[in-house]
Amino acid sequence: MAAAAAAAPGALGTLQAGRARLVAACCARLGPGWRLPGSVTGPRVAPAVWARGWTPAAGGGSAPRRGYSSEVKTEDELRVRYLEEENRGIVVLGINRAYAKNTFSKSLVKMLSKAVDALKSDKKVRTIIVRSEVPGIFCAANLPVPTIAAIDGLALGGGLELALACDIRVAASSAKMGLVETKLAIIPGGGGTQRLPRAIGMSLAKELIFSARVLDGQEAKAVGLISHVLEQNQEGDAAYRKALDLAREFLPQGPVAVRVAKLAINQGMEVDLVTGLAIEEACYAQTIPTKDRLEGLLAFKEKRPPRYKGE
Repeated sequence: MAAAAAAAPGALGTLQAGRARLVAACCARLGPGWRLPGSVTGPRVAPAVWARGWTPAAGGGSAPRRGYSSEVKTEDELRVRYLEEENRGIVVLGINRAYAKNTFSKSLVKMLSKAVDALKSDKKVRTIIVRSEVPGIFCAANLPVPTIAAIDGLALGGGLELALACDIRVAASSAKMGLVETKLAIIPGGGGTQRLPRAIGMSLAKELIFSARVLDGQEAKAVGLISHVLEQNQEGDAAYRKALDLAREFLPQGPVAVRVAKLAINQGMEVDLVTGLAIEEACYAQTIPTKDRLEGLLAFKEKRPPRYKGE
């Protein structure tokens, strides 16, 4: 019987093989040289803060951008900056298409894609901030590091879809957000029909999309669309400030562990629990041989803050 099962594994064997392939594919995203744990058979495999930006100062000048270093990109529609000092490890992508209310052009999409590709391979990056530099407008990623959507203004249609692609969303109580495409006799085409039900449940997602309803920050918090809601401040950047506070909480943690935890959560949520646990086991195994894990143990023993290097 065992020989027959080995020769023709049937539905159970097919399911187990499929799970092993899924876990292998998951680990393949971690980088070269990762190996699956012993309990999951298989060959050796190759392994965002969205925010409303600054507000114009009196007299038409721009408000100071504290903590920014030099710009990596200088295109008018997209600016990339690395934060310094206590915010080192946080990268800000600034979208600036005021004349089009930050709607997406082919050029902007291309620049965003290029920036994302570059950030994916930068191990010094811990959290991504994507902010609108157009007052009152939030519009906008599949990145391996945490991404936070901070909504201080309007996030309608594609703007909300990009916020949904982030790991965490925060908003001012005065913010407005919704998938309003059905008003134009189309449907959300940037992931909205898939990510919104996963965020708030199928029935409520259908209700919001069918009606093209727009929610404020309090309403969005009530339905689980955002994690935090804040009263707007005079500068108009309450959500951005909260997002920055959250990003600072992430900075001291082990960067490899944070990336792998995000991968385990994202991949595990798409499969059944048994497969998800196998993915978790595979991801956990990748943290064991890292220098960061040893540094964490040593720092705990010596009662000092760890100095992680993402290795």
